Formats: sequence, C-alpha cells, structure tokens
Amino acid sequence: VNTALEIINAARLSKAPVRILDLCTGSGNIAISLVVRLSLPSNPSEGEGLTKSAADCKIFASDISDKALEVAIENARLNGASDGISFIKSDLFKDIAGRYDIIVSNPPYIARCELETLPKEVLKEPVLALDGGEDGLDFYRKIFLNAPAYLMNGGYCIMEIGFGQRAAIKSMIGGFKGFKLIDVKEDQYLIDRVIVVQWIN
Repeated sequence: VNTALEIINAARLSKAPVRILDLCTGSGNIAISLVVRLSLPSNPSEGEGLTKSAADCKIFASDISDKALEVAIENARLNGASDGISFIKSDLFKDIAGRYDIIVSNPPYIARCELETLPKEVLKEPVLALDGGEDGLDFYRKIFLNAPAYLMNGGYCIMEIGFGQRAAIKSMIGGFKGFKLIDVKEDQYLIDRVIVVQWIN
C-alpha cells in the first residue's frame, strides 16, 4: 500500500483519475487501505503528505471467489470505503476491461509442496488463496503474460512476493519483453517482499 501511494503521488502519474486494479483482492485489504489512506485529511504517507485524494483515483478490486468478494465488500462497508471501490468477479483478467495505471496484487505464491508445512493460522486461509502452483510462481507468470493488455504505457505492477522468490521472479521478468524491474522493497524483517515493475511499450 505504501509503495502504491508513493507511485500514485509521483509526478509521472499527475493526471487524474489514476486507475488502479487490485487483482486477487481476497479480503480487500489493499484496495480498502488505499481508499482509507487517500481519504485521510492529512493523507499521510511514509514521511510525506500525499498530493492525491480518493477522488483522484478509481479503484477496482477483483477476485475469482464469491466468498472472498462478499468478505471484501463487507470490509469496505465497515471501513467506509464502499463508494471508492468497484468490485468485480474475475479469474485474473478474464472479466476485466479497460487499462490501468497501476495493478496491485498479493497473489497466491506458496509452492504446492510447502502447503502442508505452513503454520496453523495460515492454513485457516482457503487453499485457493495460497496455492501458487508447483513452484509458487504460476500467478506471476499469468499476470506478466496478460498485464500488457491492461496497463497504460508506463504503468506499474506492484506485487507481494514470497520468501526467497526474488531471483526467480527477476529472471522471469527478463523473459517478458517490455517489463522493467524498478525496485524490490523489504518488509520490517528485511525480507524481500514487494516488487515494482514498470510496463514500457
């Protein structure tokens, strides 16, 4: 969310409205947090005030799961963010229309062989929200393959990644012409956690 806010407020996205797509929204936490943060009077970011407001952004959130969307819609209501988000049922890009300045996603990224080793609290999540395929990278491949048709030229993909996946995803990005890795951000435990990739047609 902090990374998306930084880019939303960068001069290169000075136009309004900024269109944002949250793929695999799950409980809606990313989309809702963006609306809430953009709606705060002082719009605090990492040490600096934001220049954009919720009115300057159009946020869309999608998920393949009806149950997940029900939870996300209720969470948006509870946090006063309902008016700021359009929810869409879609298997990744299947039922998505239009182009976006930013695509954010926390996709399933657990390798299938590691599912049984996860902590009990994580295993309370639906398998659909965790299983990233044999190597955990299936969703990244699908997103990078299809995102060019949905990104504005110069648009960004901002995605959470799993522990130890940086090198593999960096190599993957190199195989998709037009994408440039801009940054990899660490979490509070100094683990590579967020990748920022730009689409330059």
